[in-house]
Amino acid sequence: MNTAIIKPQWSPLTIALMVLGFIIFWPLGLAVLAYILWGEKFGGSAEQAQAYWNKGCRYMRNNTHKHRHGFGRPGFASSGNAAFDDYRAEQLRRLDEERARLDAEIDAFHEYMANLRKAKDREEFDRFMSEHRGNRQGFGDEQNKDWGPNG
Repeated sequence: MNTAIIKPQWSPLTIALMVLGFIIFWPLGLAVLAYILWGEKFGGSAEQAQAYWNKGCRYMRNNTHKHRHGFGRPGFASSGNAAFDDYRAEQLRRLDEERARLDAEIDAFHEYMANLRKAKDREEFDRFMSEHRGNRQGFGDEQNKDWGPNG
C-alpha cells in the first residue's frame, strides 16, 4: 500500500509541480521528473530506495570487474584471438606511455608559465617600488626645502 500524497505518475498535479520546480530551481524540477519516472521502483520507503541503489552499485561493480580481463580498462573483453588481444594490450600500453609523457609535458609547461608569471610579477613589483621610493624621496626632499629650518 502506497500512502504517498503525491503518487509517482503523470498527473496534472505532478506535471504542475515539475514545471514549477523547473521555474523556481531547475534541480528541483529534475528531482520531480525523476520521482515521476522512477518513484515506483523505490516503493516509497527509504529502505527500498537504499536496496535499489545497492543493487545498482553491485551491478556496476560486477560488470566493471568482468570486463577488465587483464587490460586494466573496463569495456575490453577478450576478442577470442590471442594474437589480436596481445596486439591490443601492447597498443594500449604504448598509448598509456604516450599519455603519461604528454601529461608530464603539460605539467612542465604549467610550471614554466607559473615561473614566467612570477618573474613578470617580480619585475612589476620592483618597478613599482623604485618609482614609489623615487616619489617618496622627492616628496620628502621638497618637504624639507619648504618646511625645513631655513624655510
